[in-house]
Amino acid sequence: MTATRAVKPIAISDTEIAPGSSATIDLVAGQLYTHEPIYMPVHVHHGKHAGPVLFLSAAIHGDELNGIEIVRRVLASRQVRRLRGTLIAVPIVNVLGVVHQSRYLPDRRDLNRCFPGSPKGSLAARMAHLFMDEVVAKATHGIDLHTGALHRSNLPQVRGRLANRKVRAMAEAFRAPAILDSQIRDGSLRDAATERGIPVLLYEAGEALRFDETAIRIGVNGVINVMRHLGMLAQRQKPPVQSFIARSSSWMRAPASGIFRATTRLGAEVSRGDTLGIISDPFGSEESAVKASCKGIVIGRSNLPLVHEGEALYHVARVSKPAAAAARAEKIQEQTDASAPYQQTPPIV
Repeated sequence: MTATRAVKPIAISDTEIAPGSSATIDLVAGQLYTHEPIYMPVHVHHGKHAGPVLFLSAAIHGDELNGIEIVRRVLASRQVRRLRGTLIAVPIVNVLGVVHQSRYLPDRRDLNRCFPGSPKGSLAARMAHLFMDEVVAKATHGIDLHTGALHRSNLPQVRGRLANRKVRAMAEAFRAPAILDSQIRDGSLRDAATERGIPVLLYEAGEALRFDETAIRIGVNGVINVMRHLGMLAQRQKPPVQSFIARSSSWMRAPASGIFRATTRLGAEVSRGDTLGIISDPFGSEESAVKASCKGIVIGRSNLPLVHEGEALYHVARVSKPAAAAARAEKIQEQTDASAPYQQTPPIV
């Protein structure tokens, strides 16, 4: 008979979590002017049986809120109670950014350009170092949850370096409407984790400072799907619809300044030369069309009607068969129904 490998406790900061138990740890991430500590909350669910260690991070940019709700729903799901391996969930990485409803830290640094950080650097560098040391260093895989920027919405999509077979397998398992082959940005969490050999998937969906129910539901499903793929949860039959993969993408920019009227929705198929929206002066006497420079599917768009010349308005993923890609994206969103793990939570409207 083969002996079962004993599962050891996992330690985060000064807290040791035994197999088959959960704990919430408040990592001290800094101090306010008032001498009050700043805590980064970390929840650990340590399974009874050996398996991968997945970190789940959200709100690295403090105005990107969908991920906070995704983490909450994942932790509340019944499936996680039967976990094999370990889930380390950090719903709010950039605590000060969330408090101030800002993408950035108070020193105006972008935390996701400061990894792996330093224990003696700036506030952002110290927070990045803390996260790497206490969370990433314990993990074998990661999912980082994001949204579009302020006044911009993203079609639910996962991004990763698809040349890495582990990242590609995670991306395909997630079952987001779109998969984007994405270069790794220097100083990002994904960059630092990849340097340590940890495959990390990026989920982008919705808009900053807004909850988007569809984006949240697809995100919860996606995290659960990846955990099944990694063997952390029991497998289920895969959905019949596969995500479409885009190898590149382009932003369509404003040809003039003025009032922007968007006429093309997220997920729509477009061909080169199609009109995506109209920019005019306040009287409508002068108008300029925003044209697609390539064929593909819309994966991001600006929601702000006031634009300056050169501003990015539409993000189009280049695909050879945009009609098929758009149909796949729509079908996957339709499959997000009441049988999914988030069903215990009333939808946000």
